[in-house]
Amino acid sequence: MEVLDVLEENQQPNYAGFWIRFVAIFIDGIVLSLVFVPTFMLFYMPENGFLELAQNPNDFDALITYYSSLAGFSIMEFIISLLYFSIMQSAMYQATLGKMAVGIIVVDENGNKMKFGRAVGRNLAKIVSGIILNIGYLIAAFDSRKQALHDKIAGTFVIYKN
Repeated sequence: MEVLDVLEENQQPNYAGFWIRFVAIFIDGIVLSLVFVPTFMLFYMPENGFLELAQNPNDFDALITYYSSLAGFSIMEFIISLLYFSIMQSAMYQATLGKMAVGIIVVDENGNKMKFGRAVGRNLAKIVSGIILNIGYLIAAFDSRKQALHDKIAGTFVIYKN
């Protein structure tokens, strides 16, 4: 059964295009920034070599400490982002806060709610979409079913909720 099968007969799914998805990810970026920016400012800048590095840019120990903490923050940011997108998209609402705001959801190829494992795979596949100069995201603008590369990899669709 495909997405078309879950809709009433002769009704095409209303696939969400590139720009509405762009607005949704922009909103999600703001939401995640509300968590990450204060966390970084409070815990990483003063404690982990930033002040020492600013005072003495040639201090190798301060440089190592700063970049080590920055790497740790980046790993934490990646894991939290992956969990945010995967949990939200595989939960009851089938959407992140950004997608909810614009009225779109993510479904599997059967038109059903994604399982958590598929959601994780879809969000990890976004690395592939982004690493090739974001062309994987742009594919959604030209695809007949508005699938980005990570949607094709994971077998998912982004459609309007109603």
